Amino acid sequence: MGDTKRHSHDEVREELEKTLRPVEVLALALGAIVGWGCFVLPGIRFLPDAGPLGTVIAFFVGALFQCIVALNYSFLIKPYPVAGGAFAYAYAGFGTRGAFVCGWALVLSYICVIAANAMAMILLTRYLLPGVFDVGYLYTIAGWNINTGELAFVSAVLLLFGWMNFRGMSAASSLQVFLAFALALGVLVLTVGTVQADTSAWGNLEPLFAEERSPLACVLMVLALTPWLYVGFDTIPQTAEEFTFSPHKARDLMLFSILCGAVIYALVTLCVAGIIPYKELLAQNHAWATGWVADQIFGRWGGVALAVPVLAGILTGMNGFFMATTRLLFSMGRSKFLPDFFASVHPRYNTPWKSVAFTLALCLLVPWFGRAALIWIVDMSAIGTALAYLYTSLTAFKYLAQNPGLPEARWGKPVCLVGAGTSVVCFFLLVFPESPATISVPSWIMLFIWVGLGGLFFLNRSKELLHLPHARLRYLLFGKSDYPVLFREAAKETTPPSSAP
Repeated sequence: MGDTKRHSHDEVREELEKTLRPVEVLALALGAIVGWGCFVLPGIRFLPDAGPLGTVIAFFVGALFQCIVALNYSFLIKPYPVAGGAFAYAYAGFGTRGAFVCGWALVLSYICVIAANAMAMILLTRYLLPGVFDVGYLYTIAGWNINTGELAFVSAVLLLFGWMNFRGMSAASSLQVFLAFALALGVLVLTVGTVQADTSAWGNLEPLFAEERSPLACVLMVLALTPWLYVGFDTIPQTAEEFTFSPHKARDLMLFSILCGAVIYALVTLCVAGIIPYKELLAQNHAWATGWVADQIFGRWGGVALAVPVLAGILTGMNGFFMATTRLLFSMGRSKFLPDFFASVHPRYNTPWKSVAFTLALCLLVPWFGRAALIWIVDMSAIGTALAYLYTSLTAFKYLAQNPGLPEARWGKPVCLVGAGTSVVCFFLLVFPESPATISVPSWIMLFIWVGLGGLFFLNRSKELLHLPHARLRYLLFGKSDYPVLFREAAKETTPPSSAP
């Protein structure tokens, strides 16, 4: 069971149980990084927009930049080892308003990833089991049929993950380790099969960049998405409160998960591009190019076998972000940024069960809107994560600047500035109208709705939230009313001796 801490005014601060081992944390991050996009996007986004070399360069340049951002997280996970990750860091660096903006962006971002993986399951079932689940036609959205059978299947999977997260981290994290292993093994088998195929040749990768744009534009098209591609690494700080090990190990786990993710993304994309001339493959307009490649290498049963790593990628992404979303909602509820409803911990399973129920309810709505929302969700999620990375990088800079005696202070501050700059560049690549990676009109509409809802929600909470003493907020977020933060308003606030927990 978990613990609770009691404030002097009989206020209980709920805490989560420490159950996560390093291998489970690594599996959580890697599974969240390598989701459906690794297997679905090569044929519909990566190769058409950037070509093979442009895509691979973007993967590794993006991984380098995200490793820099991960270092910024590692600077903060040691002084702030609590649930909430970037949300908690944003409060430490910029106070109440900054924390709400960052937390709201991350909640929507994470839920978008769960929803996208759920929609990818429908795509997978149509390839593997045509006619089995796509029955009971209801209506069509943007050319995509919504069927009763598919809605029931995806809803059942989401309910399963909700149940596992309700029961506790043990079942969810054990499944994550198994699925992450299946994912890595499946990609390795696909790579070996592609290399040995008779039709495989380096010449199939030409043209190396998309012909209709410059090499730099090709790289930028995919580079702008890397905050979304590698967002899974920040599920590690989201679960820091549940570590059974020292937070110091989190840095190596984050860096290793990003590098593994980059290698897996690159291998799958090169497999799709290398089996036959990829321009010819794209012209054939397969519903799922990666599955078609597996069919050519291993036969129809081989294509079906590819479903194992693809399904593992989808399920690990759903499970990883389900855990991260519920921990973020729990942290925001515990610190009064959201209603107390979200901070409720189950008396038997010690899980944030109402946050689990809320996340599940939102995700169950998405399959009713069809596949058309997939690309819109990717763009929205990338914007949200870039914003969270910016807050984290700037907070890390302030932390190191105010603690010059730390061993990493001298070299860490330039790293923080590079991480902040990377986040700004990715953000503007997505929102600047003249950018080759600018988001689509439907994404803008969804983004404005998202921002508007966040504004209304903040106005509804602001009367109480902005008048809470920072000593109380620090207690709720970090466990101590005098916990050190980095913004002046809290530093000036005098903490009454009686408010110490």
